Amino acid sequence: MTPSSKATVAARGTTAHLIDLASTWSAHNYHPLPVVLARGEGVWVYDPDGNRYMDMLSAYSALNHGHRHPRIVQALKDQLDRITLTSRAFHNELFGPLCEKLCRLADKEMTLLMNSGAEAVETAIKTARKWGYKVKNVPRDRAEIIVCENNFHGRTTTIVGFSSEEQYREDFGPFTPGFRLIPYDDLEALEKAITPHTVGFLVEPIQGEAGILMPREGYLRNAAEICRKNRVLLIADEIQTGFGRTGRMFCYQHEGVDPDLVVVGKALGGGVLPVSAVIGRRDTLGLFRPGDHGSTFGGNPLACAAGMAALDVLVEERLADRSAEMGDYFMKRLRDVRTDKVRQVRGKGLLIGVEIKTEHGKARPYCEKLMALGILAKETHDQVIRFAPPLVITREEVDWALERIAGVIV
Repeated sequence: MTPSSKATVAARGTTAHLIDLASTWSAHNYHPLPVVLARGEGVWVYDPDGNRYMDMLSAYSALNHGHRHPRIVQALKDQLDRITLTSRAFHNELFGPLCEKLCRLADKEMTLLMNSGAEAVETAIKTARKWGYKVKNVPRDRAEIIVCENNFHGRTTTIVGFSSEEQYREDFGPFTPGFRLIPYDDLEALEKAITPHTVGFLVEPIQGEAGILMPREGYLRNAAEICRKNRVLLIADEIQTGFGRTGRMFCYQHEGVDPDLVVVGKALGGGVLPVSAVIGRRDTLGLFRPGDHGSTFGGNPLACAAGMAALDVLVEERLADRSAEMGDYFMKRLRDVRTDKVRQVRGKGLLIGVEIKTEHGKARPYCEKLMALGILAKETHDQVIRFAPPLVITREEVDWALERIAGVIV
């Protein structure tokens, strides 16, 4: 560490002190691993004492480009010297170009920019309902959207209201009506749930927070056909699976599907700012009129600079291809580990779940052991260790991680 960085550490306090401050002064709505991150570059992060860790979470896939990608950081520095916030009361130089870039990437016609992923999901819900009333002629206030068990689309009161996870709902009601919950990966249940009032089917191509749950091959393609036949919008939540995470730019592309609405976020901000969007056709997003929806920070110049650079890096550095290659290699090596503790290794691209058998305990202690070896991974749904490193990871870095992971799961 340099003298200046040592001075900064001294001013901010030790790891133990910083964790104590967070525990004392912050609401306990997370259960983080006991590590403080002070610096990051690529796939690596460092604590205030200079200890190095490999980031195997990527901020829940928001860091597909790695920490502080130089092109993205430079784009923000350049924009900071120009203008950072205008609100949508005025135009800014980068808003239109980012909307066009997103539309061309997803082969759509219109974009509505927001900030967080949950805001984008809420926007998609409003879009589907408006389409239902204006285009499908569903009776006023009777629109229904079908969602799946074990879904995770965000934390707003509307969204947790249609969660099947009891803790997400506990003490937060009453909830918004208008949602039907069906099992994931069940086409028959989807067909049965559709009524004349159904306006949308909101689905994750892979359920990340539920434990990297993979539907059977053809599920999304057949679901899209069911939606088309019944005049229901297919809404793909690609917040966690999009922008190269699963080995394609969007996960739905693995099955040649063309959703009516695509919800994106996380990696769109390049790991530096919250940027989200709903991307769709003119016959859906074109229904909005001034005053129907908005966001003071949505589409701000600084966020647009991050989004433009993030998309350029993804395409020009072929990060989706790297994800496919490294993900196949990573999963094959994990499956080759001889152990009776692992029930299943599953995933696509660099979104990988290792499910620990219940008789061998929960995933949290395994994550704590990995942390002691310099790898930061996080448990999800009690039994699953999620491995989702930045897409810039090299084969040498994957090998470094695999050597340590194998020692923990055997």
